[in-house]
Amino acid sequence: MSTRLRRSALLFVLAVLAVAGSGCATAKVQPWDRDLMARETMRFAPSKIESGTDDHIYFSKEGSVGGLGVGGGGCGCN
Repeated sequence: MSTRLRRSALLFVLAVLAVAGSGCATAKVQPWDRDLMARETMRFAPSKIESGTDDHIYFSKEGSVGGLGVGGGGCGCN
């Protein structure tokens, strides 16, 4: 494969990735659509019972309690 063909293929791939990567960056929620985005089903954890159960399973398996954030592992070394 010639150098010119490789360079053209690389530029094409980079252009496609740039266009695909910027597709959602320009999307804005209009004020009249915010009520739809604020529905209970649009949350990451739609049910308090479900998220509580998931948290219980997580700290039971990991052996860690509290935080629910970034720090700590399950080994108890910190």
